[in-house]
Amino acid sequence: MSIDRIVMAFAGTMILVSLALSQLHSPQWLWLTAFVGANLLQASFTGFCPLAMILKRLGARSGVAFS
Repeated sequence: MSIDRIVMAFAGTMILVSLALSQLHSPQWLWLTAFVGANLLQASFTGFCPLAMILKRLGARSGVAFS
């Protein structure tokens, strides 16, 4: 899986988890959803994504490979 797909999967998972936690525990978990959304928005403009940098250092492959 490429870095782009990992980042999208991680962001989607964090949003769904925070929405579930906001229903089960506290509405304060919606702040996590807001943070993930804000990070996605700034990454689209700046190209800076901390998770992508971490994944690259861990050896995840970049780019899209079609099989």
